[in-house]
Amino acid sequence: MKYFGWVDEVGQNFLFLSTLMKSWWRSNDLRQPILEQTWKITISSLSTTLFAGFFVGAILTVQFTLQMREFGALGYLGGLSTSGIVREVGPLLIAFLLSGKVGAYTSAELGTMRVTEQIDAIRCLGADPLKEVVLPRFVGIVFSSFFLLTFGLIVSVFGGAFMGYIFSGVNFEEYIRFIPSIVTLPSVINGLFKCLAFSLVLATVCTYKGYTASGGARGVGQAVVQTAVQTMLLIVFFDWLTSFLMQSFINQWMNA
Repeated sequence: MKYFGWVDEVGQNFLFLSTLMKSWWRSNDLRQPILEQTWKITISSLSTTLFAGFFVGAILTVQFTLQMREFGALGYLGGLSTSGIVREVGPLLIAFLLSGKVGAYTSAELGTMRVTEQIDAIRCLGADPLKEVVLPRFVGIVFSSFFLLTFGLIVSVFGGAFMGYIFSGVNFEEYIRFIPSIVTLPSVINGLFKCLAFSLVLATVCTYKGYTASGGARGVGQAVVQTAVQTMLLIVFFDWLTSFLMQSFINQWMNA
């Protein structure tokens, strides 16, 4: 049965998410702590997102250029590169970087509070640590990660356009000319849906691992490592799942 431990881990994450949703529904006004956490996470991760987003777009443009130059189709470079960024590569790679920065930090922070008995102290004072400590961080991560992923996609387009001009010799007007015809509304919805799914995965795993950490400093370190590994694996899984679901939805919409 030990080989199916990962199934138990996924189930525990879903149960933890369900408990957080119930706590959020029953909570009083948490706008101030949620806004504080959202602002804190957004500001601390904005530079990472800018860097990652720019080079994700630049890398895809270089790769597409090497193939399209042989067919004399560089005019379509902007549309195809942007489509790949929005639909698949952009959300995935930026989410990986955020999982290492936001996820690891939050897991370590909550884990430290757990092993130093700060969580127990909050409970002894008659407060619910899920509402007071975990829930604001969870919601803040979801909001800020969704914003950062979306912002990273926009930056990726400009990174691709810049590299298209520097590396491929395609000016900005030519780069964006075919974007509206190739990057359709379903493509944008697909990309945003992935951003939301990845944000929920990141927030759930890092808060759960941090909140349930045990075993002193070593336990905190293990929680951080497990957060990084599980987050990346679940992001890949949900990347496939959201692609499958959105493609099925789009096909039914087109045939309706």
